[in-house]
Amino acid sequence: MTQFLPLTTTVDVRNQRPQVAILPVGSHEQHGPILPLATDTIIASTVARALSTAYPLLELPPITISCSHEHAAWPGTVSISAPTLYAVVRDIAASLRQSGVHKLVLVNGHGGNYVLGNVVQESTGMALFPTEVDWNNARTAGGIETPMASDMHAGELEVSILLHAHPEVVKADYAQHDHLADNRDHMLTLGLQAYTRSGVIGLPSRATAEKGRDVLASLVTSFAAVLTALA
Repeated sequence: MTQFLPLTTTVDVRNQRPQVAILPVGSHEQHGPILPLATDTIIASTVARALSTAYPLLELPPITISCSHEHAAWPGTVSISAPTLYAVVRDIAASLRQSGVHKLVLVNGHGGNYVLGNVVQESTGMALFPTEVDWNNARTAGGIETPMASDMHAGELEVSILLHAHPEVVKADYAQHDHLADNRDHMLTLGLQAYTRSGVIGLPSRATAEKGRDVLASLVTSFAAVLTALA
């Protein structure tokens, strides 16, 4: 759907002369029976669009497949390796530098993309957003009730954002799929299927569009500090 793609022309970019680009990084992984496989991409793109509306940024199209190996037990999930994602991001940053944009923010929508932190650590002029602090602040601002450790996948936070921004992608029975599994000590070894049958871990029944609206507004406000750090 075109609303997830930037529609600027080369003339628009030339006239804007952006100093910072933002790259949404999503995934293609199960989100139970209530949300689409593209959920993380939709959320990352939604955040990126809100940021590019509020700040003078070059919004890039999203990376739609990333590191979702813990969800491999569910049909439809597709992953690439961490080295591949690392290389793609580095290549994009190098291409941007050739065109005069020397700063890049990765807007990450999938918690399993651990390698993005390494890319940022090893690079100059790169940032990762939202951080855990940004998400914590946004959850508080939005009135998200479920603790972050419990609200892991297709829960209150993700459903709230989508109810606000793209309610048409949320299944009508989302409130009937609550499931908690706080003890996930061996998830990287066993995969998420060891802790949930449906794929949901969280309390989507608590989600509201108003919470999603306030979460998104908080993230837009928090992003100002990223631009300050890059400057």
